[in-house]
Amino acid sequence: MNNDQLDFAFVAELPLSPVVIKKRGTRSKVVPAASPSLPLTASLMPSMATHQASPASLVDAGLVSRDPEVETMAAALDAHPDYRVLRRLQPRLRWPEAAEGRGVCRVIVLDTETTGLEHSRDKIMELALLRVDVDLETGLPVGNVAVYDGLEDPGIAIPKEVQEITGITNAMVQDQRLDEERIAALLDGVDLVIAHNAGFDRPFAEARMAQFRGLAWACSFADIPWKAQGRRSSKLESLAQELGCFYDAHRAEMDCHALLAVLAAKLPQSPHTGLAHLVEQAHRPSYRLMATNAPFDAKDQLKARGYRWSAEQKVWHTRVGDSKALQVEFDWLKEHAYHQRSAVVQFEKMDALVRYSARPGELLHHQL
Repeated sequence: MNNDQLDFAFVAELPLSPVVIKKRGTRSKVVPAASPSLPLTASLMPSMATHQASPASLVDAGLVSRDPEVETMAAALDAHPDYRVLRRLQPRLRWPEAAEGRGVCRVIVLDTETTGLEHSRDKIMELALLRVDVDLETGLPVGNVAVYDGLEDPGIAIPKEVQEITGITNAMVQDQRLDEERIAALLDGVDLVIAHNAGFDRPFAEARMAQFRGLAWACSFADIPWKAQGRRSSKLESLAQELGCFYDAHRAEMDCHALLAVLAAKLPQSPHTGLAHLVEQAHRPSYRLMATNAPFDAKDQLKARGYRWSAEQKVWHTRVGDSKALQVEFDWLKEHAYHQRSAVVQFEKMDALVRYSARPGELLHHQL
């Protein structure tokens, strides 16, 4: 297939619908509808507001203690070149309302704690969701944050090492079950689900509730080039520390609050917030390129390039984020893997509805 036949202008349609949430239980907090929603394809204005990680703004955001005496001491230390102060992140459940007539995107921030790493064998034992609207002009959260956090008996013993990491014991989950009705209500009308390792969380969530299958997903770990943005690590704890915050990790709800705080901040090398970046990326296709029938002597170059070997498919493959990067890989493969010989390679075109799931995208072919 030549390049003229490839439709690189594909945009995923992400339908929206009104949300009606009923209050249930004592662990959930309800968000009233804030302002009219727009499709994810709505553009973000370049005049995006920023969220700076200064001590004052962290206090204003409700992320740290408002104790004036304590904050005065912390600020004095922070001003000294030999000290750096980390403030405990406090969950923020209310943001300023969106300006009248301003479009929003409704997102879910999700995290799971599971009995292990394999979604076909292991089970969810804790699921947390934050639902919040994102102003499409500023990229900032607006209105109230709805919270759900539930434990579930996985039906199998929780391994000791998992209990040590998460603090979740067999006794804590005994006879517990996720509130499916509450979760379904929160998911209704959502435009985008964000997880910090969507390739892990999405298969678990879809295996537990089919409603997750029909939603667009984004990965804040993989979809934001954190190192190119000047961050030393893509780990959530490290990203929070870069903002001057620490938190008690490895419980699903607190991880969600930390992720929302990180994504509400302006990216270091961009005028956009992390939330804005993910919303923009969600309606663009990405690609999984396979070096189909690549010569054996090309394996070292492919590995050095970042390609990974799939034992199941017996092919070297890599992921690229857009059509320009895909064309660059086509050119590189022809020169370095196939040594200018004619070859046909396969690639998957994936939108946010299948990205990070266990389901394949649209399979296409390209003549090098």
